[in-house]
Amino acid sequence: MNTVGPYHNRQETYKYFSLPFCAGNKKTISHYHETLGEALQGVELEFSGLDIKFKDEVLQTTYCEIDLDKAKRDAFVYAIKNHYWYQMYIDDLPIWGIVGEADENGEDHYLWTYKKLEIGFNGNRIVDVNLTSEGKVRLVPNTRIAMSYSVKWKKSDVKFEDRFDKYLDPSFFQHRIHWFSIFNSFMMVIFLVGLVSMILMRTLRKDYARYSKEEEMDDMDRDLGDEYGWKQVHGDVFRPSSHPLIFSSLIGSGCQIFSVSFIVIIVAMVEDLYTERGSMLSTAIFVYAATSPVNGYFGGSLYAKQGGRRWIKQMFIGAFLIPAMVCGTAFFINFIAMYYHASRAIPFGTMVAVCCICFFVILPLNLVGTILGRNLSGQPNFPCRVNAVPRPIPEKKCVCWEIIFAAGDMFFLSSFFRYFIFTSFWAYKIYYVYGFMMLVLVILCIVTVCVTIVCTYFLLNAEDYRWQWTSFLSAASTAVYVYMYSFYYYFFKTKMYGLFQTSFYFGYMAVFSTALGIMCGAVGYMGTSAFVRKIYTNVKID
Repeated sequence: MNTVGPYHNRQETYKYFSLPFCAGNKKTISHYHETLGEALQGVELEFSGLDIKFKDEVLQTTYCEIDLDKAKRDAFVYAIKNHYWYQMYIDDLPIWGIVGEADENGEDHYLWTYKKLEIGFNGNRIVDVNLTSEGKVRLVPNTRIAMSYSVKWKKSDVKFEDRFDKYLDPSFFQHRIHWFSIFNSFMMVIFLVGLVSMILMRTLRKDYARYSKEEEMDDMDRDLGDEYGWKQVHGDVFRPSSHPLIFSSLIGSGCQIFSVSFIVIIVAMVEDLYTERGSMLSTAIFVYAATSPVNGYFGGSLYAKQGGRRWIKQMFIGAFLIPAMVCGTAFFINFIAMYYHASRAIPFGTMVAVCCICFFVILPLNLVGTILGRNLSGQPNFPCRVNAVPRPIPEKKCVCWEIIFAAGDMFFLSSFFRYFIFTSFWAYKIYYVYGFMMLVLVILCIVTVCVTIVCTYFLLNAEDYRWQWTSFLSAASTAVYVYMYSFYYYFFKTKMYGLFQTSFYFGYMAVFSTALGIMCGAVGYMGTSAFVRKIYTNVKID
């Protein structure tokens, strides 16, 4: 047996035997956690005591009795009123059953006491399990309720490697995806890239022609001329950003998050991670720890290029930025879970294991990446010399182009997060079309880079050389939209309730949105940085 909890609050789960159920006499399997991912996801496996042997059919048999006093009856009544249902596993195949039901008036409450199991087998492997709840018994205090079960075996043609297909919902993804709309969106992205490229190419060509013409003028004509545009800030465009320590740490963390997302999606496309409990979370933790050198390399090299000297402090901030955010949120929610006695309360041993991963795996690998980044690509080899005195930034009208253009990648994510990520994580759908997720990731990166390049071009053309944070924040604005949509989804698309589920939902949605924003910001900055270097390399500077 795994957990029991209210249907509308998927994450609010408790131990199965937190309700006054009884167990059978067979006690050969003990309570255990298999993996780190299971422990973090609140999997609480306890043996039911049901005596089931392969291909041995069992007629309806009583395996235990419940002495129903008033306290136990009240516990069952509360569970029935809140639509509690439980999850159990047979040969790692999940099955679900409802605790009980109330009559139409809501006065009498009934408990399902008979578990009717039908198990399909192919050769010597179990490939299918079905549970039917029967034996409705009215809850009356000071009575004895007999709990019974039966097992029926049937031959099945389902292959062992396909036994999880029944838990997938192809109709949901096929109809909701609207494949024509996906193709249409993909064509719109191609059109956007072509449009942005054409506009920038034509505009830059005119800029290059104008600057070349100015080079042919003598000094007097040039002084009398009306100089303007992005060339005028060539001596300041590669000036270090404000707060370089925080900025480089964010860029390094964003590059690592992108690497983790890319690798995990690839692994999920090759392996069916949804077939094993907690495997997706375990894979993500392992990949995040293994890609720590990516964080150190990009963060450390950028900090060195910007002339930073406190590289050890930058390494620590970059290494623990994301883990501190995740662990801080989990620590807060863990207090609420402990108050509720929920299975989502993280055990102390699991906390120690996560801390050991941070200090003995992530930190050393981040140090290796930082040293490599500083030595291999930490030299400030900019195409333009940085002036000693910063150029004054002219006043400009309050036209926030970066905000206007940043709306593009925010609205692109709407259908994807609405129909898939939210529904798969906060409801009971199993997400499995990871090829589509990879396509969305690629399109998101393309749109983000295009948007930030346009924002940066407008900024530089206004002779404002503070483009680093602008490129990062305009791309990271995607996180604002996703978190705003999470409020709409909570209030209008779900029936969640209670302090625990609400804290869990908005806490981890804040973590997810922030991580998404950091990733998009890093992608936008890296693309914009390549664009800025390119245009200033091709123009003649005195």
